[in-house]
Amino acid sequence: MEEGLRSFSERNNRNITIASQVPDVCRNEACALGIDEAGRGPVLGPMVYGITYCPESRAQELKAIGCADSKTLTEEQREKLFEKLDSLGDFVGWAVEVISPNSICNSMFKRLKHSLNEVSHDSAIGLIRKALSLEANITSVFVDTVGPPEKYQAKLSALFPGIKITVSKKADSLFPVVSAASICAKVARDKALSSWQFKESPFVDLKDSEEMKWGSGYPGDPTTKKFLAKNIDPVFGFPQLVRFSWSTSEQILKTKGVSVEWEDTEEQENQAVSVKKFFVNSGKTNTPRRHPYFADRRLKPATKLV
Repeated sequence: MEEGLRSFSERNNRNITIASQVPDVCRNEACALGIDEAGRGPVLGPMVYGITYCPESRAQELKAIGCADSKTLTEEQREKLFEKLDSLGDFVGWAVEVISPNSICNSMFKRLKHSLNEVSHDSAIGLIRKALSLEANITSVFVDTVGPPEKYQAKLSALFPGIKITVSKKADSLFPVVSAASICAKVARDKALSSWQFKESPFVDLKDSEEMKWGSGYPGDPTTKKFLAKNIDPVFGFPQLVRFSWSTSEQILKTKGVSVEWEDTEEQENQAVSVKKFFVNSGKTNTPRRHPYFADRRLKPATKLV
């Protein structure tokens, strides 16, 4: 994971998926797969989705080693548990997708907006497909829900016929395989944040220890708000660590950023434009005045309909 996250930190504007080797036993025995995320709510940093999978007959061993909802564990406990999970490569596999703040914002700012729920669903679906493509024998999937559990479960069941899908609230505390996934996701997000490499220097002062403290990253955290207020350029906005699409950052941009007016070069909506005008002569030469679209494609007016 370390090498993959270093690669992400160096570019940090694109998503990256990191996966363990598939244990041989997971290719042959029926396996349960758990899915959970970390970093859905913060205004700073990536969101990370994680999966773990193991033979259904050994899923309770994950509970025995201490896997629990990552939010109930300290950072040190999570680190040790991830190391333990990674050492159990003879029967446990895992994968994480690190979704960059830039990718989240681009999705949410599209003309046809792609909501955070949809981004979450896409990541979960992609990770299930990743495990299947690696030939893991996944027969059951347990998911901590995003949105209404019934609709999400129906969506996944339609996409993965033959696999038993269980979508539940608090799945990370109910199913050990989901608890393990939550630990993988949380450890990956913490490491991605701690190794984040800012490309926006010098307007982000890398030598100012106060400016580099961002707290929990959640919108209501005073330290996070202070970081946002200090690290904004009036023209270019925030560094890529920040999710521009969150209301917290949008409000600061409105207050401290320079307003921009974009020139509308398109035709007025209510102005009727006939396509014939692109084919008529200009009156000055014998060469027809034609729009480049038609000229490039060698399109001519139809003189006869067949």
